[in-house]
Amino acid sequence: MAGLIPQDFIDDLIARADITEVVGRRVQLKKAGREFKACCPFHDEKTPSFTVSPGKGFYHCFGCGAHGTAIGFLMEFDHMSFVEAIESLAASMGVDVPRSESDKPARRYDELFSLLDSVARHWQNCLKETPTAVEYVKQRGIDGSTAKRFGIGYAPDGWSNVLDKFGKSDEATEKLLATGLIIRKDNGQHYDRFRDRIMFPIRDARGRTIGFGGRTLGDGEPKYLNSPETVLFHKGRELYGLYEARQALRSIEQLVVVEGYMDAVALARHGIDFAVATLGTATTPEHLNRLFRLTENVCFAFDGDRAGRKAAWRALENALPLIREGRQIRFMFLPEGHDPDSYVNEFGTDEFLEALDGGVALSEFLIQELASQVDMDTIDGRARLAELARPLVNKVPAGVYRELLLESLADAVGLTAAKLEKMLGTGASGDKRIQKPGALQRSRGRKSFSAVQPSVIRHSITLVLNEPQSCLKLDVEKLAGLNRPGAELLRSLIETAQAEPNITTAGILERYRHHDEGRHLGKLVASEVPLEEEFDAAAELAECLEQLALASRKARIDFLIEKQRVSGLSDDEKSELRALH
Repeated sequence: MAGLIPQDFIDDLIARADITEVVGRRVQLKKAGREFKACCPFHDEKTPSFTVSPGKGFYHCFGCGAHGTAIGFLMEFDHMSFVEAIESLAASMGVDVPRSESDKPARRYDELFSLLDSVARHWQNCLKETPTAVEYVKQRGIDGSTAKRFGIGYAPDGWSNVLDKFGKSDEATEKLLATGLIIRKDNGQHYDRFRDRIMFPIRDARGRTIGFGGRTLGDGEPKYLNSPETVLFHKGRELYGLYEARQALRSIEQLVVVEGYMDAVALARHGIDFAVATLGTATTPEHLNRLFRLTENVCFAFDGDRAGRKAAWRALENALPLIREGRQIRFMFLPEGHDPDSYVNEFGTDEFLEALDGGVALSEFLIQELASQVDMDTIDGRARLAELARPLVNKVPAGVYRELLLESLADAVGLTAAKLEKMLGTGASGDKRIQKPGALQRSRGRKSFSAVQPSVIRHSITLVLNEPQSCLKLDVEKLAGLNRPGAELLRSLIETAQAEPNITTAGILERYRHHDEGRHLGKLVASEVPLEEEFDAAAELAECLEQLALASRKARIDFLIEKQRVSGLSDDEKSELRALH
């Protein structure tokens, strides 16, 4: 049916939906106070860490980090699209889904998916018809069946190949822009983003094309070019080849992460079907959560040069908060001059798998890298090693893995594990000097914001998300002129809650699902927020805004005083400064 689903219907659907019923039909839930618990359906675990909160309309797994609303659960568990999840939820509640013909169809994601799939097929045909592109693919060791499996194509040279074929109307051109296939020039004209490149479709979990990666046939720059961030494609979340790996393997025992799509394709060509690639970005926590939902064993295969080890270190830092018993992360560093593509083509499958099995464990890599920065033959050097390790160890969740890591560090430093732990100031909950997320220090029943961890803005956003009705009487103009990260998002959330007094936590999350900040809000909902009966969220939020207003005024005063010292003030600025004082 044509038309968009009205936002107010989605809000009402989410408000009325019983998330425990939606999840309970698919997962066995057990009552645990005001919430329900279960073993997470998105990763293997023996101890339940998956919670469902009926009051918030929200689920969260403290093991793998999966979280969302009833709609999000249907999308993740039943592999539905956003629209399909809404239709399924509405059907289960016995209501029809209305469609609005008046809204512009700018966000009809199904049409954008269809466009990208059509372009992918077009480029596949172009590859078959271009001998130089076919020859290049063959030279890279990619046979016909592998090219077909990954949907590899060729974007012809020229400035308007895609534009001429798929942009024959203003609406069609807007869709090309929305998917990143064309670029708008300053004069309002457009041109193709991908030209004279071997094209690699990037697919989501359902096999739909969400973006592309392109590789030049020669030495042109940039050598690799990815689609930009769009409503469908977020490179910090997606992994190239993950869909193909899930299609090829019934059970995924391990996944190897490489840096380029050519590496993933080359490994698949040699029967290594469990390779995925990041898309021109460092490995993110979201990447790791997706990997750990499929397997407990992850190995990073990077070049052995400085850039490769730097990429491995970034992956290690992001992996530390997600490490726990049962999960294994290893790092494989290839000989100089080799990447996974060249290595497997020269030495073969067995040699690559043998090198993969010999990868360095995360704990060993951590200690090796830190030891390389100090003189381990001196007391000062070993003490420095312990100090460098402190912030890293404090990222690791309490448990057996953390204890074993401390023991390995203690051996390297030459102390007992107990002495090292005491020296680092760590314990079961990490660095004791760091407050728990979302917690505010109390003083005689009131909050102190002088040493808030995290920031006042972050805490305010968390309060709004968890208690939307707490901001109904707030004066949002207190945030006017506040120039801090997150201030605009906080203002937007408050205005949304004030405009929709009955909106729920889940309703706000769905309202921001397609915003850039949306993927971060679910994490904040899962943050710790005081829930005692005497806790007054409205009063605390009002105090947060007062603190922010004070900080904003102080920043303006400091600015005016400095300007007065350097260049002098206008009469209006002098009046403003007196008023502020």
